[in-house]
Amino acid sequence: MKAAHIALCTLFVLLLAAEVQVSMAVTCSPVQLSPCVSAITSSSAPSNLCCSKIKEQKPCLCQYLKNPNLKKFVNTPNARKVASTCGTPFPKC
Repeated sequence: MKAAHIALCTLFVLLLAAEVQVSMAVTCSPVQLSPCVSAITSSSAPSNLCCSKIKEQKPCLCQYLKNPNLKKFVNTPNARKVASTCGTPFPKC
């Protein structure tokens, strides 16, 4: 339990540190995916808020995958499962 809490805190700090913006309709901000942290780091189901944030941030996922600090969290089996459960196909970058 303590390791999961540490992983959650680490992910949140990395998301804050790696905030990215692009000149698209959506502002790419990995912090927006924070409602998904528990679903990504455990086997819990994603919340409705998590799913809406994944759909909102979908145009940004390739950027997150290219970021070495974020890739290790975004490119995981659980992250893929969360995206699939939310009806958002995992990007092929």
